[in-house]
Amino acid sequence: MNTFTQIIAKELNLPQQGVENTLALLDLGCTIPFIARYRKERTGGLNEVQIAAISEWNDRLKELQKRKETIIKTITELEKMTPELEKRINDCWNATELEDIYLPYRPKRRTRAQIAREQGLEPLATLLLLQREQNPEQAAKRFVTGDVTDAEAALRGAQDIIAEMVSEDERSRNTIRSEFRREAVITSRVVKAKKDTDEAAKFSDYFDFSEPLRRCSSHRLLAMRRGENEGILRVSISADDEHCIDRLQRQYMRGFGPCARLVGEAVEDGYKRLLKPQIETEFTAESKGKADDEAIVVFTENLRQLLLAAPLGQKRVMGIDPGFRTGCKVVCLDAQGNLLHHEAIFPHPPVSHRMQATVHVEQLVKDYQIEAIAIGNGTASRETGDFIRDLNFDHPVQTFVVSEDGASIYSASKTARDEFPDQDVTVRGAVSIGRRLMDPLAELVKIDPKSIGVGQYQHDVDQSKLKKSLDLTVESCVNSVGVNLNTASQHLLTYVSGLGPALAKNIVDYRRDNGAFTSRAQLKKVPRLGPSAYEQCAGFLRIPGAKNPLDNSAVHPESYHIVEQMAKDSGCTVAELIADKEKRAAIDIRKYVTDTVGLPTLTDIMKELEKPGRDPREQIEVFEFDPNVKDVDDLEEGMVLPGIVTNITNFGAFVDIGVHQDGLVHISQLADRYVKDPNDVVKLHQHVMVRVKEIDHRRNRIALTMKGVKQK
Repeated sequence: MNTFTQIIAKELNLPQQGVENTLALLDLGCTIPFIARYRKERTGGLNEVQIAAISEWNDRLKELQKRKETIIKTITELEKMTPELEKRINDCWNATELEDIYLPYRPKRRTRAQIAREQGLEPLATLLLLQREQNPEQAAKRFVTGDVTDAEAALRGAQDIIAEMVSEDERSRNTIRSEFRREAVITSRVVKAKKDTDEAAKFSDYFDFSEPLRRCSSHRLLAMRRGENEGILRVSISADDEHCIDRLQRQYMRGFGPCARLVGEAVEDGYKRLLKPQIETEFTAESKGKADDEAIVVFTENLRQLLLAAPLGQKRVMGIDPGFRTGCKVVCLDAQGNLLHHEAIFPHPPVSHRMQATVHVEQLVKDYQIEAIAIGNGTASRETGDFIRDLNFDHPVQTFVVSEDGASIYSASKTARDEFPDQDVTVRGAVSIGRRLMDPLAELVKIDPKSIGVGQYQHDVDQSKLKKSLDLTVESCVNSVGVNLNTASQHLLTYVSGLGPALAKNIVDYRRDNGAFTSRAQLKKVPRLGPSAYEQCAGFLRIPGAKNPLDNSAVHPESYHIVEQMAKDSGCTVAELIADKEKRAAIDIRKYVTDTVGLPTLTDIMKELEKPGRDPREQIEVFEFDPNVKDVDDLEEGMVLPGIVTNITNFGAFVDIGVHQDGLVHISQLADRYVKDPNDVVKLHQHVMVRVKEIDHRRNRIALTMKGVKQK
């Protein structure tokens, strides 16, 4: 077992063998979805979250290893390396501890202590630290020379050396860290000149705020940091200075003699001038990092739920991007999402061509045999929904309200321009709304996840960390659902395990030039799609209606021979085995265990044969707001209303109740029991019943509760 394996297994509390095999698979270029789905025997059944954590720790340790090499090289070049120091650096796998070891050797600007050393005052500093000298002023006179004009200057220089030494000492730093960990308080104050400005109002909760840092939630910390970045707030993190100085002085002072007094002054200076600012900066970064991690977890979970939202499926859809002055952009799509027709209607003021709009929409629904209508949830959404529900169609048509977050981003993107080079942004936006109803996953992957509008403070967190986490989430969702090889867009194929932009484009080009794929094996003919990429992607690509029914399942081609053997042993074809529940029930999967294929894979195969190619997403449901409530002014405290969960944070859930302003169900109001995580109670786009608790017209806030409210 190598060092990385041992460290990761201990940190994540996972079996070492599973970690070692996972690292080996990652080094071979295997993707996380592939490892989790098709290499369970190797990993011991680790899931995607655990594999992703192993990968993240592996990257972190590699970076730490590089840093150690740089530190060893630097100290060696300074000719200060010893075998003991090198061993200590090599054995260290804690980033903070490593930097503490390196700190005394790290090249730095010319400090007061450095100047004092150049003046030959280090022996005097050592003398003071010993604290045996009864007359330090007299001893200091021996060091008066050159720029050191008198004994007082000599003592000041010696104290500068002691102050820097204290600030760089590992024990001192850990002492202050422990104080900050226990006692640090985060404080926020408003910048007086900004207090009465409009932009400051949203930070009013933090104009005069303080609480222990260890109890400060991620959303409060990120809110304060945003206020600080916008110049509205001043934020600081500090501990009790007197307590910190007292603890340090007890480490360095012996008795109450004149040397001890000078050392005590130097320790205080070292703390205030050097050590305190460094530890404050360290805790600022550490607390921000933790808050970022929490916010990223919230955002990725919301994104996962959004991407895995229930699809309508391949139905003929009308998409409507609603509006007042500019009208409603209407598009008609076929069952594959291709644009058939587009036009604008003006059923609302100020134009108010309601009758004309009625005739047009009813005719379009008839001409294109529209089965469902998707209405964006932005401006004029409620009014457009009411207009559509008043129409008379010659066949049943379902109406859905669809989140249009990010639709404008998509409509102006290169992806949209490539898809619809001859259409303007309004048409592209309406198409996106219609397609989101048909298949949210296939459409939302085209949009930068940060623009989808779920999560909290996504623009304030570490952007590289966020991007990596979001990309992993998108990849996980795409591969858990599976992708239709013959209808998937290039953008969707990009996220399939083992592909990426270049191979996704090659697949689309091959499909265009050669017609639809009839088998997974044809993928091997796609330019530059080699054996490794084929192994990684094949199991996640589906071909409905393929000659081999397994090509439309999650059974990997490497396991086809197992199913074929099962069918042969059962005296039937693979298709008959899939169709016959009794034949499958009679199979003893233990007979098919080999050195490389174990019960986890065989169990997965049997589940897949039960419902091959099954979409794991739920069925979509029609939703309607309360018809009597259309504006905030219609609300009254105590009203019980239907709503849709639009966003989940770690302090509660936002719910759209149809009044153009989402209300907040605070975490304490989600259920009649203690709730630690809102995701335990609600999911994104879930239909819920809420009671209006409070209406704050000044701040345009609505407080809702689900306590004591019966859910449908």
